[in-house]
Amino acid sequence: MTIQRFEDLLVWQKSQDLAFNIYTNFTEIKDYGFRDQITIASVSISNNIAEGFDRSSNVDFKRFLYFSLGSNSELRSMLYLSEKLNYVDKANAEKLINQTNEVSKMLYAFIKSMK
Repeated sequence: MTIQRFEDLLVWQKSQDLAFNIYTNFTEIKDYGFRDQITIASVSISNNIAEGFDRSSNVDFKRFLYFSLGSNSELRSMLYLSEKLNYVDKANAEKLINQTNEVSKMLYAFIKSMK
């Protein structure tokens, strides 16, 4: 089966779920700079997948997948900090960090499959 739309990519779906979970966990944070940065990083993951999908070549698409990996790593780093700052409890931080690890593995596998 050939994938026709980025919406059909499981990694895009999982990254959308991750962004939703970030928004729901950080909506009440009064540190607006932190909240904006963590939500932007979370949305950037799926947006880069979508943008890269419609590029003219696999080389371009792969470059955008690497951008997604970078945003995912930024998000994971912020999640560790959010726990230290008591913006999220340990259990939620671990759950969200696990989601970033899952997305990261999927992105690496997808990139490797394109080589």
